[in-house]
Amino acid sequence: MSPAHLRSDRGSTLPIYIWLTAILLFAAFAFFAFAQAASARNGAQSAADGAALAAAQSERDELMLGLGDALNGGDDDWLDWLDGMAFKGNGAGAAAARLAAANDAQVVGGPSERDVDGYPGYWVEVEALDAVGDTIIPGTENQRAKAHATAVVKPRCDVPLDADPKKALQLTCDGETFDFEPDDFDLDDLPDASDLFAVHLAD
Repeated sequence: MSPAHLRSDRGSTLPIYIWLTAILLFAAFAFFAFAQAASARNGAQSAADGAALAAAQSERDELMLGLGDALNGGDDDWLDWLDGMAFKGNGAGAAAARLAAANDAQVVGGPSERDVDGYPGYWVEVEALDAVGDTIIPGTENQRAKAHATAVVKPRCDVPLDADPKKALQLTCDGETFDFEPDDFDLDDLPDASDLFAVHLAD
């Protein structure tokens, strides 16, 4: 094969190499852009999950305080607190905001009360504080990832429908038994909040 023919072959394949290199570089940058966006989305989802759980845990704390006050005051509605029906949520917003901030996000929706299969819950939407950043995809440099989550407070205790709030009760809470005596009540006798109420993300 003559030198001139070899030079001709090299000249014809050079543009192909350039195009292949450009395509590979573009694919690499596109993959990085999608990975960057997915990472931002995952971070926002973690912040949303944490904020919703914090709101629900704040509600659980309020339920425990209300239950203690009702028992201490001899109120007949103390079973409503134990059932999780006396839903107030006064501190849920602050708790959700703190958790979101700890995860570099801010609450942009909620916390709002939601019914989850008959149980009280909180829905929260958050937005990441940091933008996705510069990528080959136009318009992403100022976009911030958003995510939402719902957490539910589920009572662990089985309260009989005919339970008398004026009488002592022994209730089963996920296999454990606890005694509640309205006529002889001491705040120190209350079980831990986690024994009476479960907090988890809604499916």
